[in-house]
Amino acid sequence: MILLDGASLTLDDLVAIADGGVEVGLADDAARRVDAARRVVEHKAAGDAAVYGVNTGFGALAETAIPRDALGALQLNLLRSHAAGVGEPLPVRAVRASMALRANVLAKGFSGIRRSTLERLLDLLNRRVHPVVPSRGSVGASGDLAPLAHLSLVLVGEGEATVGDDATPRPGADALRAAGLEPVVLEAKEGLALINGTQPSTAVSALAAAGALRLARAADIAAALSIDALRGSTHPFDRRIHDARPYAGQTASAANIRHLLDASAINKSHEHCGRVQDAYSLRCAAQVHGAARDALGFALASLVVEANAATDNPMVFADEDDIVSGGNFHGAPVAIAADLTAIAVAQLVTISERRSDRLVNPVLSDLPPFLTRNSGIQSGYMLAQVTAAALVSEIKTLAHPASVDTIPTSANREDHVSMSMGAALKAHRALELATRVIAIELLCGCQAIDLLAPLQTSRTLQDVHRAVRTIVPTLADDRPPAPDIERISNMIANGSLESSCAMEVK
Repeated sequence: MILLDGASLTLDDLVAIADGGVEVGLADDAARRVDAARRVVEHKAAGDAAVYGVNTGFGALAETAIPRDALGALQLNLLRSHAAGVGEPLPVRAVRASMALRANVLAKGFSGIRRSTLERLLDLLNRRVHPVVPSRGSVGASGDLAPLAHLSLVLVGEGEATVGDDATPRPGADALRAAGLEPVVLEAKEGLALINGTQPSTAVSALAAAGALRLARAADIAAALSIDALRGSTHPFDRRIHDARPYAGQTASAANIRHLLDASAINKSHEHCGRVQDAYSLRCAAQVHGAARDALGFALASLVVEANAATDNPMVFADEDDIVSGGNFHGAPVAIAADLTAIAVAQLVTISERRSDRLVNPVLSDLPPFLTRNSGIQSGYMLAQVTAAALVSEIKTLAHPASVDTIPTSANREDHVSMSMGAALKAHRALELATRVIAIELLCGCQAIDLLAPLQTSRTLQDVHRAVRTIVPTLADDRPPAPDIERISNMIANGSLESSCAMEVK
């Protein structure tokens, strides 16, 4: 069980929760903080002083006073009115990550929610009740209001949810009954505590960035395979070159490629070929992959901070019996991290597609045209490379940053917004497409290795080749490449590609 304390949630924890492989609970010290903050809210709610979100309206209605006997209705109406999302639902794993992140923020003890309400949110996670959350409708300021409202409605027995492995949406009340849970009756500030934060955009961004880091490791494997198949030089990966420009990502990528190519018989066969330099897509692989890795490192570090940050408004400071309005809900850090993730992914795939193109082009590869021995009557991997080109072109458009845009909302009270959800969704889509681009390079690289037999690649790359060949046979006669691309994409996404290597790919 992962105990949430508002401060120590890791990316690995978040991925484990998203994938449903672990239960979640509330740490004892967090429970005490939650209770202390709740006492402050109840004290303020009993008084006459205006406290935003407790006894006032929201946003541009912040100056509207709310009668004491309507404070619960205010919170329920907040969820109902803000559930204005549209579009296809977020994937279940993104919803689970959003729930975990929101619970972790509440566990910090700055929101003023009741402990029982927080624990009911954890019950939804553990009993696999997954709210249906439309993906569009958030501008990432005052948090992801619409997505979190859809998520939170299920707590009160409204909205829609799926239960367990059944993907059929059902009314929120039915979903709670199926899981043996009662709906929550909201009290002062609780609706606001549930929806004020960046958690859906952080969840989507963090899962995309984690996947992109895995993709970077797969890109190193694909590059090494292509470099060997194209009879490229290993000299550009000499440790001394990279020690002289000591970016962490570049150093790691160069070491991966160097070790992957170690003791290749193919490489040995052309050591005196007379070629002075390789094309940039081979020679500069470590520099490009490394820059992407460093960008992802920054993005992931930002997202880990956000995962353990208080994003409420107003914030409850129990030690001082005070409630203060601020702007921690603004998603600018998340938006920039997500945009950077998409840019990093674009770097990985633009250079990968160039290597795939070289592999299928006989003028550049000295291999049979389109990697088939019967070119002409067969087209081999001609269209696989075209698909890679199409995907890369789309990824380039996704790499345009969303965070540079803003549009005023809520009667101009929210006059600068982050677009963090738009950035997160673009990063997620870019990763999906990019995985196919790297899969196409691996598909072509493995075929090229087959065509170079009886020469053999390194022992480590032989392991990779063997793993790919367990699900994708050598292309002897033309067949649709689409299923093979998907199979290799799944290998990349689930980590089995990198685990096939005898060495650790860092």
